Amino acid sequence: MKKTALLSTCALAMITLSGKALAAEDLPSREEMWQMIQLQQKQIEELKAIVSNQDQKITATETKVHENAAQVQETAMKVEETAKKADKTEQTIASIDPSAIEPAAGNNWWDRTSINGYGELHYQGGNVDEIDFHRFIIGLNHEFTDDIRLMSELEVEHSVIGDGQAGDVVLEQALLEFDLTEDNAHKAQAGVYLLPLGLINEVHEPPTFYGVERNIVETQIIPSTFHEAGVQVLGNLGESGFSYNAGVHSALSVDPMTFDIRGGRNKVANAEATDPAFTGRVRWSGYPGVTVGIGAQHQTDITQESNDNEEVGATLVETHADIRRGGWGLRALYARWDIDSTTAEAMGADEQFGWYVEPSYRFEVPFGYDDGYGELGVFARYNEVDENAGSNAVDGETEQIDLGVNYWPIPNVVLKADYNFINGEGQGNDDSRLNLGIGYQF
Repeated sequence: MKKTALLSTCALAMITLSGKALAAEDLPSREEMWQMIQLQQKQIEELKAIVSNQDQKITATETKVHENAAQVQETAMKVEETAKKADKTEQTIASIDPSAIEPAAGNNWWDRTSINGYGELHYQGGNVDEIDFHRFIIGLNHEFTDDIRLMSELEVEHSVIGDGQAGDVVLEQALLEFDLTEDNAHKAQAGVYLLPLGLINEVHEPPTFYGVERNIVETQIIPSTFHEAGVQVLGNLGESGFSYNAGVHSALSVDPMTFDIRGGRNKVANAEATDPAFTGRVRWSGYPGVTVGIGAQHQTDITQESNDNEEVGATLVETHADIRRGGWGLRALYARWDIDSTTAEAMGADEQFGWYVEPSYRFEVPFGYDDGYGELGVFARYNEVDENAGSNAVDGETEQIDLGVNYWPIPNVVLKADYNFINGEGQGNDDSRLNLGIGYQF
């Protein structure tokens, strides 16, 4: 239809032109008419070729349009199919119980289980010369979930265990810890745990303190390592720098004839639990390098004797500070027991106290491992303990001055040396003692 219309238009135009020419001039000759017809035929053929070429282009364009439409339709079908698969995947994910994919006991447990430990070997030379692998500790820890975990430590003391041997096996820690809040700022612990008292009862690994032996105040007045079985809550109070601990647990069982605090540790071995004890602490660490705190413990019956009619209440109060600025350090602690017993009062043991102050300086030295540098620390410590402070008639006071050096070739390994000047209680208890030791933690 398009081709016919175009040819008709062209023929009409030529006839019109030819008519005008005939009107203006005489009719052409036969030869001239033939030439004109041939010329017109040639022009018609050229026009046919142009029209045919345009038809071909139109047909090709229509074909491409149909092909593109088919491709678009195919792409739309693929997009729709992909969307259906995505919806199905989303429904599958939504149907999965998150607890079903949490690691459980026996399911990739090694990814959530770790070990730690520490140990120390001591040589002491004084009134008694001896060498002793004092402690060897292995800790096993496991995370059941992100919010529930086990922490434990098993300790071997003095190397050899058995009848007539000095050694002992102690379960120092075995507790479950539960996160109570989303930000993990507050926790609860249940089991055998180290009581939050003093500076070294909870953190007592050899590389963390000065001196071969632990100081006498945190050995006799706070009987480190002091651990009991019970429950406690602990946490941090926002961004204030304050932290807290509060717990109820098993108690000491001291001899009512001596009231020896350290000797009253049961170590949770079939320990009598007639009367519980309570321990709490508040600390502030809101300034870099500064920690100060106060802790307290109340024993409802420090003798744990259920067959008597007297409950011997006892209260321990301690306060401490640990300040580190640059290489300088200062530790200080005061602790005091008050025991409500007429027997203890008669012995002067109703009041027992101790305190120490320990300045130190720690600096880098060009001999060590890893990066070629280690650290050297020097310290001095004055200690005073009186286990019969309630009576002037009984001499229960011990004064001790410690001077020494720690060398850390790497942060978790330490070599120690110190010298003690001891003015012991009573007669014949003075001593001068050289101590050498090595220690590690991991």
